[in-house]
Amino acid sequence: MATDIKDTVHAVEAAAVMGLLPARPQLLALGEPTHGEDALLDLRNELFRQLVEQEGYRTITIESDCLRGLVVDDYVTSGTGTLDEVMEHGFSHGFGASAANRELVRWMRAYNVRADNDERPASERLRFAGFDGPLEITHAASPRQALTALHGYLSPRVDADLLPCTGETLDRLLGADDRWTHPEAMMDPARSVGQSAEAGQLRLLADDLVALLDTQIPHLITETSRDDWDRARLYGRTATGLLRYHHWMADTSAARMTRLCALRDLMMAHNLLATAARGPALVHAHNSHLQREKSTMQMWQGPVEWWSAGALVSARLGEGYSFVPTALGTIRHQGVDTPPPDTLEGLLYALPDDHCVIDAPRLATALGGTWPAPRVSPWFGYAPLAPAHLADCDGILFVKDVSQN
Repeated sequence: MATDIKDTVHAVEAAAVMGLLPARPQLLALGEPTHGEDALLDLRNELFRQLVEQEGYRTITIESDCLRGLVVDDYVTSGTGTLDEVMEHGFSHGFGASAANRELVRWMRAYNVRADNDERPASERLRFAGFDGPLEITHAASPRQALTALHGYLSPRVDADLLPCTGETLDRLLGADDRWTHPEAMMDPARSVGQSAEAGQLRLLADDLVALLDTQIPHLITETSRDDWDRARLYGRTATGLLRYHHWMADTSAARMTRLCALRDLMMAHNLLATAARGPALVHAHNSHLQREKSTMQMWQGPVEWWSAGALVSARLGEGYSFVPTALGTIRHQGVDTPPPDTLEGLLYALPDDHCVIDAPRLATALGGTWPAPRVSPWFGYAPLAPAHLADCDGILFVKDVSQN
């Protein structure tokens, strides 16, 4: 068996990864089993550089707030703002503090400025996107930014009689933003305003604004640009997604958290599909959001399961979606020590390579249908790879030891 496993090993290079795939994907999804480890992000950065230089990829999208991501994209594409400002305001979930994320943004901006200090043509420019909703563990954002930006895009460009409401009406219905972001609402449905009369009216208005955007596309893409229209579509997706999410935050049924987890991944999936329509992209997020199987989580009221963004997108794109999760051996600074030899990570840990790409289907064949034992993590922040998921992976990036940043 050891010889067969060694035959599945490749260098961590874009060409090796692409060689494992049945077709050149629109979305190459690289997962990680834990957040906050720059050693993993450094490998992601190098893989993205190679995809740009060798395979013509032009976009990277990560598990970060899609609206904040516009700040990063503006800097990368046109130099708007400073790098410090972008790292402070362009990321959610604390990802702006990462040195590896900072290096990614710096390199992308440098790539987009040619040696003669001219900007690259738009078709050659690197793009950045966040594909998560404006959602944190403690709260969901107010829909104000997305709704008002969508209304602001439409109002000077379409007949006023077609607009379903004025900006003043939106402002009145939205009220104070802290009504929407109350931290107790995540645990207590009674603290959510998502099923108030005002929220119900806003859901209808958001739907009408998105419909207006779609019915006016021939005019709008000549009046502004396809990029501006794409951004307005993002505002529309985000407004409707947030209002739907807030509605179900006010739900008192047993399905509440299952529905909220599913709706978050649905927002992710919609953003990923929009990114795929622009051209091939590298996607980076937690394995659980990118896998083709259902995701599961143990919560205070019991286990919940839902279809991940990767499962939703894979069902739509087929071979246009590829998934390469990351598995790892140790994170000793978090108490994750050498994996037991009878686990999947243990089998890979016995290989001599510090990091490598594994041909997952060939590894599954080498294992002969007998799955290794599942690894149990001593630390809540790390999720081992489920051996039964191996056959649905296109490859595995294995990192032997993750050292402290």
